[in-house]
Amino acid sequence: MLKELWNKYKDMIPYAFFGVLTTLVNIITFDVLWHFLGWNYQFANVLAYWLSVLFAYVTNKLWVFNSHTATWKDFFKEMVSFFLFRAASWVIDQSIMTIGVSLLHGNALIVKILDNVVVIILNYVFSKFIIFRKRNG
Repeated sequence: MLKELWNKYKDMIPYAFFGVLTTLVNIITFDVLWHFLGWNYQFANVLAYWLSVLFAYVTNKLWVFNSHTATWKDFFKEMVSFFLFRAASWVIDQSIMTIGVSLLHGNALIVKILDNVVVIILNYVFSKFIIFRKRNG
């Protein structure tokens, strides 16, 4: 039964684990830059987001989707695809932060945490079905 569950959710379990770590990289970096160093929340969000994306690429490639590329061309194609889709989710991330903080006057850290829920779901869909999908041949 456990083996059956593992086989059914073998991508989602490590994605959730490394997703939590990626989210922690994002939120902790954001909080340090914004709260402790006094950066503008938008600048702090940009740096925190892209540091977490770099962390996510390495963990997703190696341990979540176990992606092996045969050539440098395939590696760069996969990496560019990953970063382009993360750029798309970053636009959504930044939009949620701007609406939540600047327009609705929410607490930046709370908005950042809620924002991450949306971004994590989008990034899983992008990674599972587009970036790291199993290709035939």
